[in-house]
Amino acid sequence: MLIFNCTEAASKFFSRVHKGQTITPVDTKPPSSVIEDDELNGADEQWLVHAITVQRKHVLLVLHIKTRYCVILADAKKADAEGFVAWFNERWREGLIRDAINHDLMQWVDAGTMTDRLELSREYRFYRRGHRSAQKHIEQVAWFFEDCAAEWGCLPQGERAAIGFDARMNSQIRNTKDRKDYFRPDEEMLAHWLRQYCGVEDLGVQAAVERRREAEREIRAFEEGARIN
Repeated sequence: MLIFNCTEAASKFFSRVHKGQTITPVDTKPPSSVIEDDELNGADEQWLVHAITVQRKHVLLVLHIKTRYCVILADAKKADAEGFVAWFNERWREGLIRDAINHDLMQWVDAGTMTDRLELSREYRFYRRGHRSAQKHIEQVAWFFEDCAAEWGCLPQGERAAIGFDARMNSQIRNTKDRKDYFRPDEEMLAHWLRQYCGVEDLGVQAAVERRREAEREIRAFEEGARIN
């Protein structure tokens, strides 16, 4: 199940007023006040959702609590929860598949298993609930997005550009208080995705992460060679 934990701004974004009554998909009474407390079975995907306005357009920032992987949905339609979930699911899946193709990882991706397991997690819930540590990371992403949009003079044009921006954000080094080492959200999400949705065992996950790093080095070497020549 997808759990979307909404900040105050996101809660307002998904709500509308009809005949004096507020209509919202956001439940103000989550199972617990602390996200980790209702995450014990590990099956739920916990995301933090924040809403900002950039160049008069609504932008949703969706950050995975466990891996800190972020998806940015620009020019979103207000009070359209179903449309948001469909768009989010497609962007999340497409971003990971493109990353796997670009880094020679498709040998670890079982399309049949992935599709079946994704279908099992199509249910979703919206809660009014925050996460202090994840909020700091999402604010960093928001600041960088706003800065880039100001430089470009527009929001990312099309899904290809948007997925590219997501990838750029997810390559940034992160750290959290419950981890001693620094990590990259793209590598963390790759490992999570392979385990959860492709049925890959730990040794296979480790091999895939190493192959991704190797592919990145190969890409950098090729780009540097092209610049020199």
